[in-house]
Amino acid sequence: MKKEVGHVTEQERDEIQSLFERRNGLVELAQILTADKTELYERLIKDMGETSTKFQQWWNRMGDKYQWDSTDNGSWEIDFNDCTIYLVTQE
Repeated sequence: MKKEVGHVTEQERDEIQSLFERRNGLVELAQILTADKTELYERLIKDMGETSTKFQQWWNRMGDKYQWDSTDNGSWEIDFNDCTIYLVTQE
């Protein structure tokens, strides 16, 4: 089930979109990079961790700011086209 719970500004949308695209790019890179390239692999893992942390911090910060509805078994998602935030649950 998907329920609209709010909106963010275009600037806030741009921030999470950048993190989203970076995280996806790092995941794709991780799929082709082997652990034998130690220095590059370690940098990738570090960057993935930092990006994932920033990604979750953005959601936490916006959730607190806008007081969106939430549930234990749900997650928020954003429509990058119109800055709408949805609560998605498995029902």
